[in-house]
Amino acid sequence: MVHQNGITLFCNLRQAGPEMSLHLRDERVMLAIDDQDADLYSGFNEYNPTFDIQELENDPVIQQTLRSRNGRRPSQLTVKSPTSTTPSRLGGSSLGTWSRLGSSFGARPVTGAGQVKDGRTSARPMTGLQAAGYTSQTGSGVLSDPLAHVRSPSQVSENEKNETTKGQIKHLEKKVIELVEESCFAKSQGDLHLALEKAKEAGRRERALQRQRENMGSAPISLDLTFSVLFNLAYQYEANGMYSEALNGYQVIVKEKMFPNAGRLKVNVANTYLKQKKYAKALKFYRMALDQVRSSQKMIRIKIMQNIGMVFVMIGKHTEAIASFEHIMAEKPNLRSAFNLALCYHAVGNQERTRNTFQRLVSIPLEIDEEKYSAQSDDSQLNLVMDAIKNDRMRQRERARRAMAERFIVTAARLIAPAIGSSLADGYDWCVEMLRGSQYMELVNDLEINKAVAILKHGDCEQAVEILKSIEKKDTRVKSVAATNLSFFYFLRNDLSSAERYADTAMNTDRYNPMALVNKGSCVMVGGDAVRAAEFFGEALRNDSSCTNALYNLGLIHKKQGNFQDALQCFLKLNAILRNDTQVMYQLASTLEALGEGAHAITWLVQLLGITPSDPHVLAWLGEMYDRDGDKSQALHHFFESYRYFPAHMPVIEWLGASYINCQFYEEAIQYFERAAFIQPHQVKWYLMIASSHRRSGNYHAALQMYRFIDTKFPDNVECLRLLVRLCKDLGLPEVQQYSNKLKNAERALELRQKEVTLRMGSGRRTTESGANGDFFQGGSVQNDRSPALQEEPPQNRFNMTVDSKYIDPLGPQQDRPRTAAKNLQVDNFTDDDDDIGEDLLPD
Repeated sequence: MVHQNGITLFCNLRQAGPEMSLHLRDERVMLAIDDQDADLYSGFNEYNPTFDIQELENDPVIQQTLRSRNGRRPSQLTVKSPTSTTPSRLGGSSLGTWSRLGSSFGARPVTGAGQVKDGRTSARPMTGLQAAGYTSQTGSGVLSDPLAHVRSPSQVSENEKNETTKGQIKHLEKKVIELVEESCFAKSQGDLHLALEKAKEAGRRERALQRQRENMGSAPISLDLTFSVLFNLAYQYEANGMYSEALNGYQVIVKEKMFPNAGRLKVNVANTYLKQKKYAKALKFYRMALDQVRSSQKMIRIKIMQNIGMVFVMIGKHTEAIASFEHIMAEKPNLRSAFNLALCYHAVGNQERTRNTFQRLVSIPLEIDEEKYSAQSDDSQLNLVMDAIKNDRMRQRERARRAMAERFIVTAARLIAPAIGSSLADGYDWCVEMLRGSQYMELVNDLEINKAVAILKHGDCEQAVEILKSIEKKDTRVKSVAATNLSFFYFLRNDLSSAERYADTAMNTDRYNPMALVNKGSCVMVGGDAVRAAEFFGEALRNDSSCTNALYNLGLIHKKQGNFQDALQCFLKLNAILRNDTQVMYQLASTLEALGEGAHAITWLVQLLGITPSDPHVLAWLGEMYDRDGDKSQALHHFFESYRYFPAHMPVIEWLGASYINCQFYEEAIQYFERAAFIQPHQVKWYLMIASSHRRSGNYHAALQMYRFIDTKFPDNVECLRLLVRLCKDLGLPEVQQYSNKLKNAERALELRQKEVTLRMGSGRRTTESGANGDFFQGGSVQNDRSPALQEEPPQNRFNMTVDSKYIDPLGPQQDRPRTAAKNLQVDNFTDDDDDIGEDLLPD
């Protein structure tokens, strides 16, 4: 095979040995032009007179052959046998290359009809419809076979190898495309991890494909496939929050000059920097992308300009943002840019420009034809078509666009109304006037509602109520909303009759208004009918399954009725809707505690502390649960944190003081009892605990001074007098007789008062003495000074303190001391009867 000037010469030659004669079936040279436009199969269907059977009767050669004795014409093709050095002349039947026509009529074989290989000839199809490789020669009616020459085994193996490699490349390309598509589908379905894995696999397959192309040498590189793989991988990195990897992927594409329009990906780079809050780099790449977009592509330039304006807003440069948005409004006004421009003018305090921009926002056309959906025609087929497109995707996009426009207008009005007028009401009135003659006429009543709510927040309740009543009297779609707000307002004022009346009005106007049903159920629940209230809340949930107010109130009703399982289901559903809501988590912990699942309740309380770590009540509740479970260290930690955030919480102070007393850290307990005495100065038990702590710690002088102070502040307290008598006797002080006389008088007065109380009650109920029932006597009257948390557990103070305030010494037993005659004291029933008052100490 020789290459000459773009022409490939194929020579069908065999090198003969010294004893071999070379017989060529066809000594012609075949030319194949290396041109992509050449037709390799041209001339297949050209007419050849050899196959014309209609002229066989006039062909003398055929007629002579038919008249011959054998009926055959000897073949003139001589082929060298592979096992012999002499040529052999084979008959037509031995060649096996005769055509069906020739074999039937004994005709001569067609020239070039078979390929000689290894002493045999192979048959070929006699039709030009199959790709047999036939070519025609100019000026001759004889067909030539391009495969008639003998190819070497090396040429055959090389061609087969090339075909196999091309098939593998196509298979790899198909697999890469499938992986990219699967990655995109996974991203659209929200499976970001699977999308990233598919994108990585596509990248590995694509690199393997490139290596195989390089090994072939002549195979071109598919730039489109490489761009798709790299871009998808970078995008999936960005979607998964792996911003550094995404930036590297985008930079690879941007820096490659072979990719067309790769500069547009600088917008993606800027978006990634914006997510990282790197505003300077984001602004730089947005501007670079804007420079590479042609001026004819206005929509792309406008979107990039919007992003540039938003970056300026984020960094607080409102003047530069105004320039960007003004450029967009001059090129092609749109709702988003007008809204942002109005907010920027409001931020810089330019009231006049703010008003003008709001007018431009209202005047931007929506380009939505609402009449075509409501028009009716006599043509039934046309009506069917209109019914079919009432909720198609185009209609849904139009609704979304209108909803966005209304949201922008209402939000802008709420923000600028306090600044564009002399008062809040004047600003809203101006915005309402702008809407009256525009395409947003139905938003007038919505702005009136917002006006009433804003005025109510500023404290002008009467004016707000007047506005709501004026709207409620109108037969509009916001009548139910106004009545609902009025019902809520009167409910807060504890005017249940008016609240229920307006709730009924809202329900009659719109029975499917869930908030009206919630207000009605709340009024009924406060009235004491929990069953009817649950029905209203259930109806509200049927109308709107996401009505969180109804679900929360329904859970409270179940909890109040003791149906803790139903309440738990309600609060769990609510937690699925309102993630990390503190009230829901509090109710979940409370319900689980009522069900006896303390471990789960602690879990919810720990999560609640993760959101509100400074809530003293939650900290104290958690400390009480740990104390109940026997974890004293965790209980002390949470009670101390609660005391640190709220030092005036009496149950926590009492628990901390009692805890230090139980650990015999009396000096630490004194500071908490002093805090309690400062908060409740008229409670004698705190002073008695302070004195007892001093006495337990061995500081008798301080204890004596505190007892004397108690006797001065509470002169009729029997416990204080008993301790004074005992302490003075132990210390050998001369005041023993004085305090003994006072003790005798105080006991007589206490006994008389107890008899009076018994006679007055008339029930014969026996009043127990102080040392047995743990009550302190103040001024001779029985008074239970235990905190409410120890008697009845309110919702917010869930504590069950075990502070032993019995007898005279509220701190419980003390250790035996060698210098005293104290008996072994019991923790639960401590008495101080070891020192009886003798007859010599009684008054004369």
